[in-house]
Amino acid sequence: MSLDSLKPAQKAVWMVYQPYFQGQKRQILPYAIGLYQTGSLEGERPIEGREEGVPFVATWFVSKLPAELTRCRLQFDGNAELSYEVDMQNSDFVDHLIEVIASYKRTKVTDFSRGFYRKLLRAEG
Repeated sequence: MSLDSLKPAQKAVWMVYQPYFQGQKRQILPYAIGLYQTGSLEGERPIEGREEGVPFVATWFVSKLPAELTRCRLQFDGNAELSYEVDMQNSDFVDHLIEVIASYKRTKVTDFSRGFYRKLLRAEG
């Protein structure tokens, strides 16, 4: 699914997350929850020195509560040996999805932020 065709979640679903976000993030929140509810995202991580980025598939467990934990798994280039997992609170993960959508609007590249990759690769405590 392209982020261009992303549909917002129903208001009753995303309103539960609203207290966790401020400003412009609240405008993107319904779409981030819509993306979250799909349970997966296909994208591409740009690599310096390479013309094409490395494709990835991200999958995660979907829950209804912002304070519950979700596990996100990323597999790069269709290679099981290049799979990584991270557990985080749903509201934090939705924040990363907001960043994915905001970045896509600017660059037309579907990718997570550096902060997400630091968590994924355990470079951040």
